[in-house]
Amino acid sequence: MSESLFQRIGGTVAVDAAVDLFYRKVLMDPHVMHFFDSTDMDDQRAKQKSFLTMAFGGPHEYTGQDLRAAHAPLVADGLNDSHFDRVAGHLQATLEELEVDENCIAEVMAIAGGTRDDVLNR
Repeated sequence: MSESLFQRIGGTVAVDAAVDLFYRKVLMDPHVMHFFDSTDMDDQRAKQKSFLTMAFGGPHEYTGQDLRAAHAPLVADGLNDSHFDRVAGHLQATLEELEVDENCIAEVMAIAGGTRDDVLNR
């Protein structure tokens, strides 16, 4: 059996590093940072790590809301395609900075792109 994307990118250590760096980038971006003004970022990082671990084929320990429910209040506050694109760009930049293999980055970005309609409640 072939290794999961989770294993190929480096497992828990890699996901943890990526999420931490990713949110540093997002929280410095004036176009999207306001969506996190009332967010408990320690809780957010933990949920994101669990979600990405599951999405990348690792252990399934995610217990958060589904993407539509989790993002509905943000959509009500104006979350749209331009914001999604900026956040996706931060994800790609994070993976490139961490020197993740470009084929793995392509897989991650395809998974992320596949969540667009759910995140934006369409």
